[in-house]
Amino acid sequence: MADKSIEKVLSTGSKSKMLDVADKMPEKSEPSAEKKVRFKKIRIFNEKRDERTDKFKKLNLILLILFPLFILSMTEIIQGKSVSRYIDMWSDHFLPMLFGLIITYLIFTFFLAVFKKGWLATLVESILFVALATTERFKYNTNGNHLIISDMKLFRSVKSLTSFAYIKITWDLVLCYLIVIAFFFLILFFNPKVKWKAIPRTAIGAVFILISFGFVMCRPFYKNVYSAFDIDTTYTIRQSKINEKFDNNGFIGFLLQTLSEDYEHRIKEPENYSKKHIKDIQNDAPVIAAGNFNNGKKPNVIYIMSESFADFRVFDELKDDISSDVYKKFDNACEAGVSRRIITPTYASWTVRAEFELLFGLPSKGLNDPNMPQREYNKDHDLPALAQYYKSWGYKTAYIHPFQASFYGRKNTYPLFGFDELYFHDDQTDESDFTVEVGHYGTYVEDSTVYNQIVDLLNSSDEPMYIHTTTMQNHQPYNLGEDPDDEFGNYLQWIQHSNDALEIFLKQLESVEEPTLVFFVGDHFPSLRNETSVYNRLDLTEERESLLYEQTCFFWSNYDADFSKVPEGKFSFFYVPYVILDVIDAPHDAFIDKMMSYMKELPIYSTAYDPSIENVSELDDLTYDRVIGDIYSDSPVTDED
Repeated sequence: MADKSIEKVLSTGSKSKMLDVADKMPEKSEPSAEKKVRFKKIRIFNEKRDERTDKFKKLNLILLILFPLFILSMTEIIQGKSVSRYIDMWSDHFLPMLFGLIITYLIFTFFLAVFKKGWLATLVESILFVALATTERFKYNTNGNHLIISDMKLFRSVKSLTSFAYIKITWDLVLCYLIVIAFFFLILFFNPKVKWKAIPRTAIGAVFILISFGFVMCRPFYKNVYSAFDIDTTYTIRQSKINEKFDNNGFIGFLLQTLSEDYEHRIKEPENYSKKHIKDIQNDAPVIAAGNFNNGKKPNVIYIMSESFADFRVFDELKDDISSDVYKKFDNACEAGVSRRIITPTYASWTVRAEFELLFGLPSKGLNDPNMPQREYNKDHDLPALAQYYKSWGYKTAYIHPFQASFYGRKNTYPLFGFDELYFHDDQTDESDFTVEVGHYGTYVEDSTVYNQIVDLLNSSDEPMYIHTTTMQNHQPYNLGEDPDDEFGNYLQWIQHSNDALEIFLKQLESVEEPTLVFFVGDHFPSLRNETSVYNRLDLTEERESLLYEQTCFFWSNYDADFSKVPEGKFSFFYVPYVILDVIDAPHDAFIDKMMSYMKELPIYSTAYDPSIENVSELDDLTYDRVIGDIYSDSPVTDED
């Protein structure tokens, strides 16, 4: 009966279609003779490996015990480029190295508990440790900065980073890779395994997670552990001190200690943070008469933050190596305007620290000096960067950077700052927002292209403009000059080319009808290869090291600007916006008044320049409020009740 019912349901046409589909379905084909042979060989190989697992139990145990020591040794040798240096580390810093070895064993035990197979645990830890060591090797050779875990935040920009780095595969590096691979195949051949049951495996995983949690978030735990193993926990953002800490702690100890340090010094909401508290801070300052742009004459305001532009003439040891032509046109620009020495919050890298201070008029120190301040921004609303002020005063605002829009997340974040237009250029994809012809010098877009874009914007705008530019021409690498090995000479060649373009740019602005003010500064001293760096020739005592955080800047105008308001002494980067507001006679709110009072009372507020400067809680609270908090302070984006 059931069969007949099915026959009634299925029409003849339906049967026909089903048969057609069935005909079109691929038949299961038998494996070819070649595949059968291959599968058989793999099966036989695995069977023999399984036999060795039990046959060589003692040897397999020895291999598993030796592996963490082996991979730690190879990791230290890869990043340190020297077997003798590695041996010296054990001799001079035994306890920190022992700590690194214990951590290596803990990680390996965890992988064994997860995978149970020795070859898989070995493979994963080998890849992890060798990758970290190789990254440290190239990073330190590139700019003298050691790898820290927070650098992994830039992993998505790895293609961009490779254009910065000096990646050189040497015979010793290849030899280290081959030794690691050979050890892995030894493990693979003898096939050691652990036969832990579910309960001990779970217990090992739980202990590992608890210990990991303790090293990151439990200060009493890691403080005592670091003390027991003589781990250097000195907190500093000065590169020389960081290098010293690295040498004391070893690679693994340094990575873990800086991870603990990052969490400990994370930005926290101030205990007394409230609208009343912030209002009380900003209103506790003398009220400055509101400006009127010198009777309504609003000048164009142009910030030029020149990548890696620095004046090495501050070091007497290098003066004979620097031709008078290198900085001649820069000196001319300084003489035509007003020049000062100001304090940058960074050295050799982390351009966004300096950029943050100029864009917001706030101290990096107020955020605990993060390498990447943009990671801290509250992206739920517009942020009170200086562009917001200029926009509220009727200015057209633009940001120009001849590099990838995605790097440091600029394309997603900078629209929150009040910029009407963003101009990026990506050499890798040929995507460009530039409306002028793009030229290159060395690896990157040359400064003259940026200057031409600025002039084009000025000529095409009916409104006054606020333009912030971050150039790229002078970014490392510096191996494309006349002598690839003369890195410092090539850098100076880059700087001279930059100054040639600067002279032409300022002459162009002289013919612009609208009043125009230019501020020019380098973001930091350049990253130079550690092995052959010119910095190695300098006697950088703690006092002289501060020179690496001083930058020569100038204020220039094509009209009779009142530069008498520019402070005579040195001051921090983040005060520059208020100096410019004073020069152009811009309106003030209570927040601006407060920052101008800080500029008189505390002209330098920088951990990098002077580690002894104590934190000013009220200034830090204002910084928190405008970057991370609810923006209770006065600003163009403040939501007044």
